[in-house]
Amino acid sequence: MIEEVVLVTPNDEPIGTMEKLAAHQQANLHRAFSVFLFNSKGEMLLQQRALQKYHSGGLWTNACCSHPYPGELVANAAIRRLNEELGITANLQKAFSFTYQATFDNGLVEHEFDHVFVGKFEGTITANVNEVADTCYKTIDEIKNDLQIVPHKYTKWFEIAMPKLQQWILENKYL
Repeated sequence: MIEEVVLVTPNDEPIGTMEKLAAHQQANLHRAFSVFLFNSKGEMLLQQRALQKYHSGGLWTNACCSHPYPGELVANAAIRRLNEELGITANLQKAFSFTYQATFDNGLVEHEFDHVFVGKFEGTITANVNEVADTCYKTIDEIKNDLQIVPHKYTKWFEIAMPKLQQWILENKYL
């Protein structure tokens, strides 16, 4: 199956579709989402991407991220991917959106209009080994410290999203 992404304007208006790998090779702006989950202690669920992922394999990141299918609501795509990657469901709320661009060592480029969702999760994770190598929970302070000391262990989009997420948490008294 050829996966397509939704190409968008800087205002997230859809302007077409493109094969996912081609969009990352050509740095075309496309729609994406990131999900951040927290347990009752306020710790964030992190996943280590499977080593065989097409980029950022083995790096730590938020609970999940991906792209909605053409015609799929972003919120529905976020719920779908949580189940596909981690075998879980969670109630999510839209937090904010941002646009970023990051280039990877293999020449691929993420140029994404990223919809950020947050939620709470307590339960058992049944990770898809094709997507996820490992999971853990860390406090925001532990993550901030890691990003200062070992940023190379985290995905580029996670590094970009974390300060924005921290600001949103403060402004909305989320945790």
